[in-house]
Amino acid sequence: MASLAERAVQVLTTADGRAKCALSRAHAAEWMASRAAGSPLPIGKATPPDAPARPERPELLDPRDVPRRRPGSPTGRAALLHAVAHIELNAVDLHWDIVARFTDHPMPLGFYDDWVKAADEESKHFNLMADCLEALGSHYGAMPAHAGMWRAASDTATDLHGRLAVVPMVLEARGLDVTPGMIDLFRKAGEAGPVAALEVIYAEEVSHVAYGSKWFNWLCGREGSDPKEVFHRLVRHYFHGTLKPPFNEEKRADAGLPPDFYWPLTETAPDPA
Repeated sequence: MASLAERAVQVLTTADGRAKCALSRAHAAEWMASRAAGSPLPIGKATPPDAPARPERPELLDPRDVPRRRPGSPTGRAALLHAVAHIELNAVDLHWDIVARFTDHPMPLGFYDDWVKAADEESKHFNLMADCLEALGSHYGAMPAHAGMWRAASDTATDLHGRLAVVPMVLEARGLDVTPGMIDLFRKAGEAGPVAALEVIYAEEVSHVAYGSKWFNWLCGREGSDPKEVFHRLVRHYFHGTLKPPFNEEKRADAGLPPDFYWPLTETAPDPA
């Protein structure tokens, strides 16, 4: 029987987006079923790749070279959906990567429950975005995409605290800030399909940020360190730039992120490392 870590690597080494998400959802269902039956799959150990497998398309470009999106046009709105699909596919891999990469850290089974559930939901989100693109006569891979999406994972490959701080608590929290504006954009354009899909994503992303906050605080509690101080230090070290307001303070609070965690990071500070 393949361990959970081995299953995570299977997802990470699957290139096609739809196939990756199908395998992700199947493995998530098996994990959840084993937990419900009281006989969880073994966590095990496995070696995740440095970067996940990717399809030949989309072409991955330096962020400066990705064409600017003009969401006022149908083409621009399709480009926005494509960008979200790319983010969601990377999120699938990020959540399976945290399952496989940090098995040397003794963590409660609830840690794996949360990230498997998050990976399952991100797989659903990618499929929703891919469906929206196909309804417009396009598809994932039809446009260039951001090549830097895996940088945070590479930078934090040996630091679980850093991974939790930067990926869910910074990058995914940013999604809580910008998604309401995207929903409003598609609503004004009269495009009900993207509105419904983005509303599902918006509702479920709160829990993903919350998982990051919960396990970051849990780790800090176990070692007796101050979570806010550690968060500020790690974000200044690993995150390339400062945090940009405006912030969705209500949803961030729902996810366990108080303002004194992120507002101080809006100003440039020296890297203490």
